[in-house]
Amino acid sequence: MGLQSLLVTSDPQVINVLQPTLEQLAIGVEICRGAEAGNEILLSEKFDGVIVDCDDLEGGLEVLERLKKGTSNKNSVAFAILNGTSMQRAFELGANFVLQKPVSPKNSLRCFSAAVGFMTRERRRYFRHAVDMEVKLVRADGREFAARATNLSEGGVAIHFGGKLPRGGFTTAVFHLPGQTASIECPSEVAWADGSGRAGIRFGEMSAVAREQLDRWLAEQMDRVDQDEK
Repeated sequence: MGLQSLLVTSDPQVINVLQPTLEQLAIGVEICRGAEAGNEILLSEKFDGVIVDCDDLEGGLEVLERLKKGTSNKNSVAFAILNGTSMQRAFELGANFVLQKPVSPKNSLRCFSAAVGFMTRERRRYFRHAVDMEVKLVRADGREFAARATNLSEGGVAIHFGGKLPRGGFTTAVFHLPGQTASIECPSEVAWADGSGRAGIRFGEMSAVAREQLDRWLAEQMDRVDQDEK
């Protein structure tokens, strides 16, 4: 799935300008014409970018404010469309980019072109890829335990241990990415565990080489997913 956005507005002129602009940049757009409905959508769906008509949609400013206080989309790139509210106020409420009405194709293209990189980084941050690979977990005392990874992201890995996890935290995770020969070794800690052998391992700060290797591999998997869905 490529980049996805939610446009919350009832203004036909805004829709007529932004929809083709977003499509030109290969950003999918879901249009919502009400603030209340927009809030409901943001509770259940994840978007890379959220565009809110703050002044000419009743409740628009509240959508922007609630966006950053929620969980699903608090890190999404937020765009505020203004027609009276100050830019300073919009940024205080969490906007990352601002568009002033009347919205023009030229200005909107410039704005969203600048934002694509931020949206892509956010998508990579939450992207999780299903895997089936061995992960070696090392404790501070040097003891090692083998687990199976079920999904992997840039921030951590979900594992199944086949029983209860031993007491005491892990300090290092070691694994080979599918199709890769070099291993990745990084500091780690248990982020959560359900008591039946399933747990989430959070990565600490990796070496530059390991981080580049993991990010490149995840980007390749994202590209494959996008190609498969076209």
